[in-house]
Amino acid sequence: MKFIVSSTYLLKQLQILGGVINNSNTLPILDNFLFDLQKDKLTVSASDLETTMSSVITVDSDNEGTIAVPARLLLETLKTFPEQPLTFVVEDNNTVEISSNHGKYALAYADGAEFPKAVELTSPSSTTLLGDILAIAINKTIFAAGNDDLRPVMSGVFFQFSPENLTFVATDAHKLVKYQRTDVRASQVAEFIMPKKPLTLLKGILAGSESDVLIEYNESNAKFSFEDTELICRLIDGKYPNYEAVIPKENPNQLTIARNQFLSSVRRVSIFSNKTTHQIRLKIAGAELNISAEDIDYSNKAEERLTCAYQGDDMQIGFNSRFLTEMLNNLSSDEVSLEMSLPNRAGILTPSDGLDEGEYVTMLVMPVMLNS
Repeated sequence: MKFIVSSTYLLKQLQILGGVINNSNTLPILDNFLFDLQKDKLTVSASDLETTMSSVITVDSDNEGTIAVPARLLLETLKTFPEQPLTFVVEDNNTVEISSNHGKYALAYADGAEFPKAVELTSPSSTTLLGDILAIAINKTIFAAGNDDLRPVMSGVFFQFSPENLTFVATDAHKLVKYQRTDVRASQVAEFIMPKKPLTLLKGILAGSESDVLIEYNESNAKFSFEDTELICRLIDGKYPNYEAVIPKENPNQLTIARNQFLSSVRRVSIFSNKTTHQIRLKIAGAELNISAEDIDYSNKAEERLTCAYQGDDMQIGFNSRFLTEMLNNLSSDEVSLEMSLPNRAGILTPSDGLDEGEYVTMLVMPVMLNS
């Protein structure tokens, strides 16, 4: 088996696939890329058993064959080459020889048949959407997903498809983000929970992409196909909590403020907050917002006053500054609106501008108890 391929083109594809490979694998074969050559099409796959990703690369060859090549060794070698054609030749002594303009490099390969086969989806449902829309949806939600192994359903992003809209939700019980598109629809109702790792991979590849992504899914797996790449992953098993129930519907107190100004102020004041609770206090009266924090143990405190537009009763509410900073950072609008009802009920943060037609973002942040 022999093929010729451009060094930078191969490196670019392999770096994307390399994100799938874990640092410590239970099966040694998973430390390899699977090379499956069919004439001038080389399909390269990487897997960690939960997620499998493959890309089709065009090469110069008329051979066929499959081998498993050590991923880290190959990536480190390719990174050092300037753009040039590389010739891969599989030798009889279980090594694959790479010839460049300047030299030859031999690495041992494993039998491609040992590599775990990707799952085939039987009778899946499907939805197609633009790559960039999917990347934005992941970006807007993934930061709010939890890391608690005891609650695996909350460690992923909940995809909810219907003929009316597509909804993406993530929560860790302290913060919640719901991202909705009414300009994209699915043919039938479907719900599944996607793990973080494949979403992080997709987010990186699809940002700014103009190509369509075909999403196919059944009870246990989902498959994303775009251009020459496929990603198949196992879904998180379980029922997602009823997130609609925790979003307060009646919020008479509404604060509107410039996002960057609010974010800078929260960041500055939070430096002086207690290092375990990260608690900051928002005190709103008339058109003035007072943001303060205090660390009694070290006698540190800070306070800032901002002007804002506010409708509602005067109120004081406490938030964890880290959650508030993350949410404000994740929005791209000039102005944001914070809706509240009571100091012990969740606040709802929404962008006032900067969204496309049919795009909605709702962020919910749980308050913290204020020590009077």
